[in-house]
Amino acid sequence: MFKALVLEKADSFTASIQSVDEGRLPAGDVTVAVSHSTLNYKDGLAICNKSPVVRSWPMVAGIDGAGTVLESSHPNWQAGDRFVHNGWGVGETHWGCLAEKARLKGDWLVKLPAAFTPRQAMAIGTAGYTAMLCVLALEDHGVKPGAGEILVTGATGGVGSVAIALLGKLGYTVVAATGKASEEAYLKALGATAIVDRAELSAAGKPFQKERWAGVVDAVGSHTLANALAQTRYGGVVAACGLAQGMDLPTTVMPFILRGVTLAGVDSVMAPLAKRQRAWDRLATDLDLALLESMIDDVPLEQAMAKAQQLMDGKVRGRVVVQIGA
Repeated sequence: MFKALVLEKADSFTASIQSVDEGRLPAGDVTVAVSHSTLNYKDGLAICNKSPVVRSWPMVAGIDGAGTVLESSHPNWQAGDRFVHNGWGVGETHWGCLAEKARLKGDWLVKLPAAFTPRQAMAIGTAGYTAMLCVLALEDHGVKPGAGEILVTGATGGVGSVAIALLGKLGYTVVAATGKASEEAYLKALGATAIVDRAELSAAGKPFQKERWAGVVDAVGSHTLANALAQTRYGGVVAACGLAQGMDLPTTVMPFILRGVTLAGVDSVMAPLAKRQRAWDRLATDLDLALLESMIDDVPLEQAMAKAQQLMDGKVRGRVVVQIGA
């Protein structure tokens, strides 16, 4: 038996900590002991039943996990190996990692870099790994530290916080967009040089606006992304990875055909292993662990449901780490 956060939907939706028989674990070629997990925005949606994230019931929640391999029939994994897992439909169609044990596919796992403990890996989680993918998208499209201001939306969230820390350490000039004026000191400590009120971006705006941003990391979508595109400088790049405001994009082609702006979509869920490993290797060298520590809110598994509701209510900053096993 092992403890797990189980989501069920029979007559009504329930989320609860249960003892689960190991014989119920799904198919997979690697069985792992999960020492730490986390709460990403998608986890909050699933645990609070705010969106149809879960597509198979019952479901063990948790798209991310880190810990140690217990058993493996996969050629790349042996008992005792340290792993990190992000995405691949886990917590949606395949039982997840907010549990003491999980059974996963070896092809989904990444070797945990020696630079990180499992707790630190889950402080990064999908949110931080996605932030690194966004930074790589800016780099790959030629946005260099001296190019100009980089806008980061949803700045106090998981993606935003890690993106600011990464960009700041790499020498970029970062402007953080947030609706939480009280968090200015936190954001500047991470590496932001200036703060803008998210209200300046979140309402409907003109399709073509004054040029400002050399690059953008956007986890918000909707009008915020549309305004960011309209304000991006000639040849600038916008890395889009989220929809916290909405999945719509009320914009025009003008930023693209008149300023040569690039909208780079960033997917972390199904990214191939080489891209994942590149992101984690860069995190190991480019993320200041002291700044990472300043983002962390540690909770036990028993408090994950309450913390997920706080996440949905916009009352969480930085990264939540869920302590599960030893």
